[in-house]
Amino acid sequence: MIRLLKICIGLGLVWSAYWYGSGFLVRQGVARWFDQQAALGWQADFVDISTSGFPLRHVTTLTNPALADPANGTAWQADWLVMDNPAIWPGHQTLLFPPTVQRLSYLDQTVELMAEDMTADFHLKPGTDLQVERMALTAGVWSVHAQGTDVLGGQELILSMQETDGPATYHFTVAVPQFVPDERLRGAPGAASALPASFQTLELDMKVGFDRPWDRRALEERRPQPTSIDLRLARAEWGPLSLFAAGQLTVDAGGVPTGTVTLKAENWRDMLAIAQQSGTIPDIAVEPTAKILNLLSRVSGNPDTLDVELTLRDGKMSMGFLPLGPAPYIYLR
Repeated sequence: MIRLLKICIGLGLVWSAYWYGSGFLVRQGVARWFDQQAALGWQADFVDISTSGFPLRHVTTLTNPALADPANGTAWQADWLVMDNPAIWPGHQTLLFPPTVQRLSYLDQTVELMAEDMTADFHLKPGTDLQVERMALTAGVWSVHAQGTDVLGGQELILSMQETDGPATYHFTVAVPQFVPDERLRGAPGAASALPASFQTLELDMKVGFDRPWDRRALEERRPQPTSIDLRLARAEWGPLSLFAAGQLTVDAGGVPTGTVTLKAENWRDMLAIAQQSGTIPDIAVEPTAKILNLLSRVSGNPDTLDVELTLRDGKMSMGFLPLGPAPYIYLR
């Protein structure tokens, strides 16, 4: 009995030494990474770092973290950030974000994000590259504000990214239950008279191939760039308005997409009014666009429904036999 007790005490001391030692290495690794980014010209700092969670987990808390990349003008800051992982393997990492304001910036535009129970789960492959095997971002009630005005919001946010069998290819799913758009869109002249405050459905399902895997270099160097997009389904339903899209694209090194996307839109006239109100389509283009879409809808057999194929080729877009102008440039900054 005494021998067994001594063994247990010995194992406890060994584990305690491992826990404190590995916790120290985690803190040192985080601090060193921030220092490295600061040496590259970033703003990368925090006020304090601490570790808790003994004996089974490492819970590392950063106080007032701030990151800003001058190369692309992006920045983020929050009151705190918690990194939670099993003590035995730091590659299964959970990030917990505060319910207080997080500030996100891109160039000279800054928005404030508030989200309940916002977490990001990372499953990383063993190795120093920290290659992402699986990632999920979830949140409860969330909202985005800009200049004191509510811009976006929702009752929940679910985003997942899963590595597939293909090289550097990932399966993405996005679901935003009860998505609330800008209030100005609901008041668009000519839009449906009884648009609800939130979408019934907003979801995305696609597979994307990249020019290299997602790993630590995505933060330290440049983002992996898309080379292929298999859009299985994009769906948005807002009151009587419905939009569906599916298709396949390839993307060259310059970010120019090639392929086809099938679009189906119900009550497209109201969508056009909303696009005009939001500034997506300039006023001068609304009337000719409406005439073209009206012609295409009559060809499909239902004047209130569009069922067309969008073709992207040589940097240009066309819908059926009608040219639409330059294709969008797909590049992750």
